[in-house]
Amino acid sequence: MARKERLILDSFAIIGFLENEPFADRIQDLLIQGRGQSILLYLHAIHLGELYSITMREQGQAMADKVYARVRAFPMTFVDHIDEKLLLAAARIKARYPVSYADSFAAALAMIHGCSLATGDPEFEKLEQEGLISVLWLT
Repeated sequence: MARKERLILDSFAIIGFLENEPFADRIQDLLIQGRGQSILLYLHAIHLGELYSITMREQGQAMADKVYARVRAFPMTFVDHIDEKLLLAAARIKARYPVSYADSFAAALAMIHGCSLATGDPEFEKLEQEGLISVLWLT
């Protein structure tokens, strides 16, 4: 049996989908594939929290609660733990590259699990250029 494609999503991807950015159709297609179980999608809880905080700051708690519930219903696995391997990989990435702390976890997950990261965030360009991660560019 062939191994299913696995893909990490970050806050950029989810926010862009929710705000109907030009690449929203690509995320919609990934979610449909995830629902059909032809692809495995992952989002770390740190990005879910980041999404919640951004939405709360910009649109209030009621909307943040709605967005949180909607995203939690997406056909993806929510990684809600940080083991030592992930912690140290994220910390090393953060120390060496100009990425946010949350983004260092998305990159570390992609690196550890050998899967691509779906994003449009230019912070990841250097990591891809140096061969640390593979990026599915959304923009």
